[in-house]
Amino acid sequence: MTVPNEPALLFYAATDANRDLLYFGRFECHDPFIAFAHRGRKVAVLNALEYGRGLKESAFDEILRLEPLLAEAAFLPPDTRPGPADVLALLAARRGVAAFTVAEDFPAGLLERLRARGLNVTVGTGAVLPEREIKTVREAAAVRAGNRVAAAGFAAAEALLRRARISGRRLLLGGAPLTSERVRLAIEIACLEGGGLALDTIVAGGDQACDPHCRGTGPLRPHELIIIDIFPRHTASGYHGDMTRTYLKGRATTEQRALVAAVAAAQKAARRVLKAGVISSAVHAECVKVFTARGYETKNTPKGAVGFFHGTGHGLGLAVHEAPRVSAPVHTALKLGAVVTVEPGLYYPGLGGCRIEDVAWLTETGHRLLSKHPYTWELA
Repeated sequence: MTVPNEPALLFYAATDANRDLLYFGRFECHDPFIAFAHRGRKVAVLNALEYGRGLKESAFDEILRLEPLLAEAAFLPPDTRPGPADVLALLAARRGVAAFTVAEDFPAGLLERLRARGLNVTVGTGAVLPEREIKTVREAAAVRAGNRVAAAGFAAAEALLRRARISGRRLLLGGAPLTSERVRLAIEIACLEGGGLALDTIVAGGDQACDPHCRGTGPLRPHELIIIDIFPRHTASGYHGDMTRTYLKGRATTEQRALVAAVAAAQKAARRVLKAGVISSAVHAECVKVFTARGYETKNTPKGAVGFFHGTGHGLGLAVHEAPRVSAPVHTALKLGAVVTVEPGLYYPGLGGCRIEDVAWLTETGHRLLSKHPYTWELA
């Protein structure tokens, strides 16, 4: 929110592309619209299609109709076909807005047009709504609901893996190869039925899992590690869950069991120190200590990095990745009420990849888990 003499915070976006705007107005709209905060009030400009719904559903203090403003702006230079810049110039003049501030991802074209109309627009640095980082009880419950959706997806995936039959180097189900795509479809259906939408779910086996964001394609193989990462959006609240489990259909080798045990131990080590006030890099360092002690080296190779080469976690809420980050380069203290993932992993082509991920809500004395699903990974 703004106070007198400060620039008005300005948005122009669709909420599926801008979670700050969704948080700001608590209103989903899939076409770009104007919204701003000025003198302690949240104002939106909506077209006729969205105006009535905005009055009923949104958290805006004031909603203006777009069409009359466009009609007025048609008489102003320089355009005979007015757009958002003209509407904002009209509103700034009418309401005495001396300056706007926008986020770094504000549309560049609109920024240029606003400045061409004489408006003082400053591009801010960092988060424009830093309060998003701290989750209320309601928001934590919404994240927990998102993780219940994810758990339904894991149950569906496990059911397919348990039913699959090993035939040489193949996993067969119903006489056809069990593929990443088949498992992903079962996960997506289960998540829909559980009240959420799972997009870009990762079901990656073997060496595919050694690229942590590879979605996975083609047949899954017996006796190979399979990473499944589900981060659904809870439909009713808009908040995400985010959980990862690692599986193997068949019999694991000694090396595979050691790899999974190391990742599980690293996650437990990180969770032992995870609380409000702890330095982000210190949480990450606990994972690194476990891996180093067990001989798991992280290095760059000509074909890509191996070992533990990503952060331990990230913030979770209306977006899958948001503030804060839990990683080596971040030396700031984690805040009371932040929601973060804890997801160490190890990746070695030829051996496989393992990642285990849960979600925690930070308290002064520790944290509360907002995710729950068994860690059973070796499926006969």
